[in-house]
Amino acid sequence: MIAAYGVANLLQSVAATRTTVHHTFDPGLLLRLAGHRTYLIGLGCQMLGFVLAFLARRDLPLFLVQASVAAGLGVTAVLGVVVLKWRLPAAEIALLVLLFTGITALVLSARPAPSKQLGTAGLVALAVALAVIAVVGFFAVRLHGAPGSVALGSLAGLAFSAAAVAARPLASAPTWDAFLRDPLLYLLIAHSIVGQLLLGLAMQRGSTTAAVAAMDAAGAVPAAIVGLLLLNDKIWPGREWLAAAGFLITLASVIGLTRYAEPQHHHATAGHREKPTPGKEGPLLNVSGIGRGPS
Repeated sequence: MIAAYGVANLLQSVAATRTTVHHTFDPGLLLRLAGHRTYLIGLGCQMLGFVLAFLARRDLPLFLVQASVAAGLGVTAVLGVVVLKWRLPAAEIALLVLLFTGITALVLSARPAPSKQLGTAGLVALAVALAVIAVVGFFAVRLHGAPGSVALGSLAGLAFSAAAVAARPLASAPTWDAFLRDPLLYLLIAHSIVGQLLLGLAMQRGSTTAAVAAMDAAGAVPAAIVGLLLLNDKIWPGREWLAAAGFLITLASVIGLTRYAEPQHHHATAGHREKPTPGKEGPLLNVSGIGRGPS
């Protein structure tokens, strides 16, 4: 699951850099991204990670599963260094080490348990959250650079967090018929689509690390709180301190990564493409390394 999400982040980032930047909340961006084979492969990896995470949520608490999804950021960074020759500053390397330390603590503290079901109020809350995230995203898409990456990535995280909350009880559906008739399935799909659009927009505006780290940070806290309060998420007795420390270390690491990640993409803007210098033709888009500004 961690590896699948890490590869997905990297491939979708590459595709996002090859698509003109959009400054409107346009679902058509997903169709344009789908025109890139790299994005489709990345989406396939994300779907694999999603399925594995969905199955894990049947018995494992959300604070552990969401933290494991966040660990995909570390895989993305390592692959970026190996494949795309990204350069990681020492601060980012230290934060990645802390990220995996926090996740290890969560693994040791999490206690498997089946989920409780969400009532009508929970369904309404998820529907309202979907509308609010979409409306805020409509305005946040006007932000540029690193602030745009962080804002849109955070909104994507909230959408994916809501999808995770829907997935936890949905994974316990007794039959396929009950699974397909459950409103949680369609709320999960809607939140996932909105989150995917917001993440694509975030990756276009700056650092992949900033976008994904903001997404993971914003998505971790709501899911963890809802899981512990409403969905029967459990911690092994006597290990509450380990769970709290692991969660705080993980959250601090991903937030810290948004601080140190520099923009790594250089784009043409939707409706306006840079004109090549006479006698000098070349690609309008490129991917440079983490820690380097646009070139």
